[in-house]
Amino acid sequence: MSGWRYFVCPVEFNNDSNRFQMDCEPLELFQLQDYALPSTTVCLFPFQIHSIALSSFASIIGPFGGFFASGFKRAFNIKDFANTISGHGGIMDRFDCQYLMATFVNVYIASFIR
Repeated sequence: MSGWRYFVCPVEFNNDSNRFQMDCEPLELFQLQDYALPSTTVCLFPFQIHSIALSSFASIIGPFGGFFASGFKRAFNIKDFANTISGHGGIMDRFDCQYLMATFVNVYIASFIR
């Protein structure tokens, strides 16, 4: 999808021509670059490297948010964090992994992307 400017450029409305337009040079994140690996060279978009890092963390470390929340509840001898969503243990029980991921994504963007 990076090949089409429609997906990587902001769309602006031009009042003079009464049309939408996209006049931009895509950011460096959306331009193909060569990366040298020990045995070969790969051609990737830089945002793909960030996607791999985020998805790896989400699939490997993300579920530990649930384990942490479960351990926290057992330490305080409670079954559910709340009864907001009946039968599901409240909002915290449904989103414990997302809180861990949101923290990681915030730190990752602040450290590596900006």
